[in-house]
Amino acid sequence: MPLGEPLVGRLPNSIKAGGLNPMDFKQISENYAAKGQVLQQEMSEIAGLGFKLIINNRPDGEEMGQPEDAELKAAAEAAGLSYVFIPITLPTLSPELVTQHHAAMEAAGGPVFAFCRSGTRSTILWALTQVCFHGKSIAEVTSAAAREGYDLSGMAPLLEGYREALAG
Repeated sequence: MPLGEPLVGRLPNSIKAGGLNPMDFKQISENYAAKGQVLQQEMSEIAGLGFKLIINNRPDGEEMGQPEDAELKAAAEAAGLSYVFIPITLPTLSPELVTQHHAAMEAAGGPVFAFCRSGTRSTILWALTQVCFHGKSIAEVTSAAAREGYDLSGMAPLLEGYREALAG
């Protein structure tokens, strides 16, 4: 399946009809979706969509009232999902965090559902893993992100810099 082709098109009608609105998340690639804040009650629905791993890229306490990492982890695990907490902000982004994100994706054993406040940081991390570890072009990943509403066109220097930093 090409980058950006929606998983939603392959979902049973019963899943599409109720619960988590498929339009609430963006299917960036065959095995990676991004979304804004996920709530505990959505974990079962995410598992029902076939995702295997939740990656939380949102730091605790970023916004008043957001669920804490521990609460989300417990809900994910109760739903049968693996869960990884890799909080980032653009100032804290580092080659180590990109490598952690990549390792989590590789170990997932199936589709990954990542989230942050809006889905943008999770999409940036996906783009970085694709460019740095899978040899994808910057044009290819920014185009896939753009098809889902994430404008990464200004991130080309960052993507290229990380490709060079992690190339060895």
